[in-house]
Amino acid sequence: MDKNFFWGGATASYQCEGAWDVDDKAESMWDHYLHENDMENGDIASDHYHRFEEDIRMMKEGGQTSYRFSLSWPRIIKNQAGEINSKGIEFYHRLLDACHKFDIEPFVTIYHWDLPQYWEADGGWLNRDVAYAFEHLAKVCFEQFGDKVRYWTTFNEPKWFIANGYFIGNYPPGLQDVQKTMIGAYHVMLASALGVRAFHEGGYQGQIGIVHSYTPVNGVDDTIETKIAMRYADNYCNNWILDTAALGEFPIDLVAKLALDYDVDFIKADELRIIKENTVDFIGLNYYARTLVKPYTDGETQVVFNHSGKKGQSKVVIKGWFEQVKDPNSEFTAWDTEIYPKGLQDGLIEAWDRYHLPIYVTENGVGVREDVTVDQVNDDYRISFMNDHINAIMNAMDQGVDIRGYYAWASFDLYSWKNGVEKRYGLVAVDFKNEQERKPKASYYWFKEVIESHGEKIQRRAFE
Repeated sequence: MDKNFFWGGATASYQCEGAWDVDDKAESMWDHYLHENDMENGDIASDHYHRFEEDIRMMKEGGQTSYRFSLSWPRIIKNQAGEINSKGIEFYHRLLDACHKFDIEPFVTIYHWDLPQYWEADGGWLNRDVAYAFEHLAKVCFEQFGDKVRYWTTFNEPKWFIANGYFIGNYPPGLQDVQKTMIGAYHVMLASALGVRAFHEGGYQGQIGIVHSYTPVNGVDDTIETKIAMRYADNYCNNWILDTAALGEFPIDLVAKLALDYDVDFIKADELRIIKENTVDFIGLNYYARTLVKPYTDGETQVVFNHSGKKGQSKVVIKGWFEQVKDPNSEFTAWDTEIYPKGLQDGLIEAWDRYHLPIYVTENGVGVREDVTVDQVNDDYRISFMNDHINAIMNAMDQGVDIRGYYAWASFDLYSWKNGVEKRYGLVAVDFKNEQERKPKASYYWFKEVIESHGEKIQRRAFE
């Protein structure tokens, strides 16, 4: 591995910061949704707001060279008028200063799902004004932090917050409406392009990209019917984000297919030009699993995800498009996530061939239940998972793919949205019941050795 390759961990503001109503922070859509529905929430989470210096010091002691985190929109912008919260700005300056103090390169995401409630109450991503409000947020961030940040991304995983919020209905705002899903998706990709434009026109240092929840698509066989299903699945899972951000165009066959049954008049020619002219400098790919599909057979659309940690609850059928299936030969987590590192290798090669942009693997990890009251969590399963996925990255690099960083999800245990704190991903254990005590897991020390060896410690193999 090149010595400039970034090794780090990733977090998200709502999932780790806590301090949900501290220092003039506005309410986020997740604050509102979880409080209204009396669900486990991120009010305290990992208390990163008060313990960030300890956390970043532990990253340094673990050999990590970069930290990927997100900024909280409602912590920075007070209201629809765009008024800046100076206390929120000061917090992120302190966090960035801590990164530089410990020689940790900040890799900053502007939006990781926590829309201010004052915008959600006014339509959320269905409101075109929110795309332009994001542009204002981006400009504030570039102006305030531009001398301390060289690597920016506009959005984390547009697919998930749009699909879950407007199509599946299991995340706020809890809608199940294809037309609204289309509108929300369009506004997010417009907002991303507006952010890229603001960055490039401002002449700030560094580069800007987007982070996508990447699920490379495989088919059950080589029939033409399966290949058509794979294209539908790829458009649904990947292409509407990556093609649009990297190539500047929504997949035309996706738009044509949707236009048969839905209104596409919300798409504006002048905004398509903005999207076309403001593409990203790199792509960030979050990889957990692939999507294995067969042709659609019958039945209504069903998209069900496992939030209980009891196997066998997930199901994805998109009527008239495709059905997702499980490989009987694969291993799955308690949350029905397939463990398939070959998918990362193949997907990286595919993304490189398609876009020819630098790639960062911006999230990769495994979520499990763990007893963190022990002196050290011996998470051999996580070490095995990370080894095989870093091996997949190295295999792709051997084939010429330009990959510049790997970020474990997560730097430390977090609040995991509707999975609460039961589903643990961290390299560092956080005892949420015992004053947020931090204890490095075995994987933390293993990762340190991998980093210090520039990847030489990874056990290599070729995937069949």
